[in-house]
Amino acid sequence: MQNTGLLRRFAAILYDTLLIFACLVMLAILSTTFLGGESVYAGGAKYVMAYNGARFLIIYLFFVLYWTRIGRTLGMQSWGLQLEPREGGCVSLSQANIRFFAALLSWAPAGLGFLWQLWDKDRLTWHDRISGTRIVYYPKQKK
Repeated sequence: MQNTGLLRRFAAILYDTLLIFACLVMLAILSTTFLGGESVYAGGAKYVMAYNGARFLIIYLFFVLYWTRIGRTLGMQSWGLQLEPREGGCVSLSQANIRFFAALLSWAPAGLGFLWQLWDKDRLTWHDRISGTRIVYYPKQKK
């Protein structure tokens, strides 16, 4: 078990971004099909609000369900990363919720909340600190 580096985190984020993008493309296809080939934006404000809400819900559920069920997203699995509470145990739903919204704040000032890891004595990001969690790297065992 080791603290994780920033590049490994960003690699996992890139992987997860590609998976989320695929889910959002499927939503766009379903929405366009539902509207008979028309854009959601041509359908009026209520369709746009529902579409944006569905996009947010997909992204939210992707992270929160993975974090609370197995402690890692698919991107994190690929890079040997695990989300853990700092005091041990499993990530709770409230910690996952706090982490999700705090991560949005970490991105807001040009990613400063992520870059904070470079200066933090425990190598934690803002959302790690706020949610009481940490990301740990578990190298693959050699056979």
